[in-house]
Amino acid sequence: MAKSIYDFEVKGLDGKPVKLYAYKGKVLLIVNIASKCGLTPQLEGLQKLYEKYKGKGFEILAFPSNQFAGQQPENGSVIQDFCSVNYGVQFKVFDKGKVKGKDAQPLYQYLAKETGNLLRSNYPVWNFQKYIIDRNGKAVDWFNPWKLPNDDKITEVIEKCLNTPPVENKK
Repeated sequence: MAKSIYDFEVKGLDGKPVKLYAYKGKVLLIVNIASKCGLTPQLEGLQKLYEKYKGKGFEILAFPSNQFAGQQPENGSVIQDFCSVNYGVQFKVFDKGKVKGKDAQPLYQYLAKETGNLLRSNYPVWNFQKYIIDRNGKAVDWFNPWKLPNDDKITEVIEKCLNTPPVENKK
C-alpha cells in the first residue's frame, strides 16, 4: 500500500515511465486537465501560479483525461502543444488517462482515498480538480474544479506547505 505519492510511477506524454519520487521534497499541485472544457482557461492561471512559486520548490503536475464529456480527445504531443501555444504552459503534463472510478490510474485512486471521507470517494467531479501535496508526498487538501488557481485558499495552502520543511526519515 502506498505511503505517499512518491510510491507511484506515471507515464509521460511520450509514454515513458516517470517516478514521482523525482519530486520528493517539493510542494505539488496535481490537476486533471482537458483542452476542450469551459474551464480550460484555468491553464493560464495555473501557469501564473507555477511561475510565482516554482523557485521556492513548487511544481504542477497535470494529467489530461477524457472522462468528462469527451473534452480531451487528443493524445501525446498534441496536448502539450495545445497547452504551450495557447496558455504558455511550462509545467509538466503527463499522459492522458482515467482519473475517476475503479479504472482510474493508481495515483488518482490514492488521491481520492487520501482526501475523501468514509461516505464518498473524492475522485474528480470534473476537469481541473486540484490536489495539494506537501513536501512529504502527502495529500493535504483538494479544491473543486471551479476554484480558480489564484484563489486565496489555494495560495494559503501552497504557502503553508512551502514554509514547512519536509520530515527527515531516520533509519
